Amino acid sequence: MKTYIKYFNEIGINDITQVGGKNASLGEMYQNLADKGIAVPDGFALTSDAYWDFLDYNDLRNKLIDALSKLDTSDFANLHQVGGKCRQLILSGSFHKELKEKIKEGYNYLTTKYGEKVSFAARSSATAEDLPNASFAGQQETYLNVTGIDNLLKACLRCYASLYTDRAIKYRTDNGFEHSKVALSVGVQVMVRSDKACSGVMFSLDPDTGFEKVVLIAGAWGLGENVVQGSVNTDEFLVFKPFLGKVKQAIISRKLGTKEKTMIYSEKSVQDILKPEDAIINLDTSLDQQQTFILSDVEVTKLAQWAVFIEQHYKRHMDIEWAKDGATGELFIVQARPETVHSQKSKNTLFKEYKIKEKGKLICKGIGLGNSIVSGKARLLKSPSEMDKLAKGEILVTGRTDPDWDPVLKKAGAIITDQGGRTSHAAIVAREVGATAIVGTGDATRTIKDGQLITVSTAEGNTGFIYEGKASWDEKEIDLSKIVIPKTDVMLILGDPDKAFSYSVLPNEGIGLMRTEFIINNAIRIHPMALRHFEKITDEKVRQEIEKLTHYYADKQDYFIQRLAEATANIAAAFYPKDVIVRMSDFKSNEYANLIGGHQFEPKEENPMIGFRGASRYYHPLYREAFEMECNSMKLVREDMGFTNVKLMLPFVRNVAEAKKVIQLMDDKGLKRGVDGLQLYMMLEIPSNALLVEEFAKYFDGFSIGSNDLTQLTLGVDRDSELLSEVFDPFDPAVMQLIKMAIEKANALGVKIGLCGQAPSDYPDYAQFLVECGIDSISFNPDALLKGMENIVMAENKLKK
Repeated sequence: MKTYIKYFNEIGINDITQVGGKNASLGEMYQNLADKGIAVPDGFALTSDAYWDFLDYNDLRNKLIDALSKLDTSDFANLHQVGGKCRQLILSGSFHKELKEKIKEGYNYLTTKYGEKVSFAARSSATAEDLPNASFAGQQETYLNVTGIDNLLKACLRCYASLYTDRAIKYRTDNGFEHSKVALSVGVQVMVRSDKACSGVMFSLDPDTGFEKVVLIAGAWGLGENVVQGSVNTDEFLVFKPFLGKVKQAIISRKLGTKEKTMIYSEKSVQDILKPEDAIINLDTSLDQQQTFILSDVEVTKLAQWAVFIEQHYKRHMDIEWAKDGATGELFIVQARPETVHSQKSKNTLFKEYKIKEKGKLICKGIGLGNSIVSGKARLLKSPSEMDKLAKGEILVTGRTDPDWDPVLKKAGAIITDQGGRTSHAAIVAREVGATAIVGTGDATRTIKDGQLITVSTAEGNTGFIYEGKASWDEKEIDLSKIVIPKTDVMLILGDPDKAFSYSVLPNEGIGLMRTEFIINNAIRIHPMALRHFEKITDEKVRQEIEKLTHYYADKQDYFIQRLAEATANIAAAFYPKDVIVRMSDFKSNEYANLIGGHQFEPKEENPMIGFRGASRYYHPLYREAFEMECNSMKLVREDMGFTNVKLMLPFVRNVAEAKKVIQLMDDKGLKRGVDGLQLYMMLEIPSNALLVEEFAKYFDGFSIGSNDLTQLTLGVDRDSELLSEVFDPFDPAVMQLIKMAIEKANALGVKIGLCGQAPSDYPDYAQFLVECGIDSISFNPDALLKGMENIVMAENKLKK
């Protein structure tokens, strides 16, 4: 006996052939995850039996096969005509009596349960949809805010017709699905009134890098179509999965999007709606809402926990849609499908690295995806109908994309859009087809000329850059499985949190030096004392710039503390539970002055390199309050966020008395050495440090040799002076003697000692020297890591002989 409808409480994941992946997943969660607190709106699904009987009742099977047989499968030149013919055939059909009665039965069940005023979403779910090897996302239509039985019947018919959208026909052809064997199920689901609140998507891993320990949540005000289509720049949240429910704050990153548009329902009924987009209106978002996060920390954490439960249930990474009901304040899961990009990648050990060398003038920038560099002709297209203008390998530039663009995206060498975020349609498809993409540029279609030769670089962090002309770059593919790991600990030098997830796959023992200067300079940009004493800022232009950057924060100090904490937490999460040694700020006064508001708070010095820098700043009245903000940030990372793998390092400590002062100050701010495993390290970069290792070791758990400063101060040479470049020699016997002495003393005391710098990768003899001295660890910039490891292994092998 044929079954025409199934309620969500009757559907499980094994019913894909009957109700499609989307509905099977909704039923699976509705039945099995309620005890985890996960809310899925109730509903029912029309089965594949219903669809096949609909075709037979209207004598459509052969007519559809005949229409599709005329499709030009090489250039798809007649795709629109063939698709239109198929859709018209279905729209001219009607439901037979038994099927219509079953739809009414489901409608009556839901209106009895939720009230006559309830509205519905009618969602298309192909029986081959959302399989692990093909996302099928957005290939068919969804109709929202459907009220009344007559309108619901019309919506179901239009869902059937959407099995033959142009993009769905092309997608099935490209992926080898036989059209006549794919049925369509319609999911009828109680509407979540996210038009009065917010909605979005989340992934149970980082969708850019495949890093598995985080949940990425993205969203905007109103209905979710703006998020999926990339019409807005979304709010984004990263949550560290291992700490959920275990620490006060598992959120490691918050990014406020501009959310320029808010999508709500129109007042039209289904009979007036020719296309799904007719059912909605896109309004300008108020400035107040643009500057407000869509979710509270509690809601973000709840969604992340749900993502983990869903991932655990399905035993795979998931791509999930969520919505918040503005009437009740409740959160719901409205869809969950397998993640289809990283799940399909073999767990190979190849690491491809790109490094840009010479580049033209910067044209524009946005959110970068793909970690690669591509050069080619730009082709500006306004719609998918202009597909013929794009030659294979050219760079597509457009406002935004939706599923209608899928056939175009597969031809493009790279993709650039004005709008969109990391979870937009363009981003998802770019990852799926392996294309380089930059989304959310804001002005690419205005600043890039059609036919212009450009270079697209996404190899410089999360920000993607578009340059004029053809740049030059290096690229290399490394098989990490073939790298010999030395006995000496090899660590990384890192300051850019955007690259942390990517670099975590390299062989390493953690971060030997995390530079806070990079974060302050790039993510914060404002001098900390200008935030602490904003009332003293006299320059009106500077005041406005600070106000613009800190508008979300009630207390401007919190802007500095929170952003430094989140950037640090991103790196700590990427390498957890390995050590991440964070060097407290070590700007010179001239460098601090270049921060926004900095000139008003910095002294003018003749020789900043050996002036007001390092530990001396921390207890001085001119900077002490700023250092306390740094301490508050690190306390937040370690205590509230749980990253006790973060160790703290003090730079440029001139004498033991200075060490005592700063350690006492940190103690007063709740960063007490030994509590919760807190270790303190010291940069060893002044001759006095090497000479007095025994004294400094009473106050520190380890040392990190800063060879550049140590060379500079031992030889009395400005390391930045071109005139004295020949004198600046890291192999000078005096420098080597100080390093040897420091390592031997630290070893005798049982205190860890490492070195951060380029020399061991550039010079095998330098690596040999350090290994012979008994160094514990060496830290490299990522681009020097593999060569450095090779040199260390050679040195260790020589030592054995």
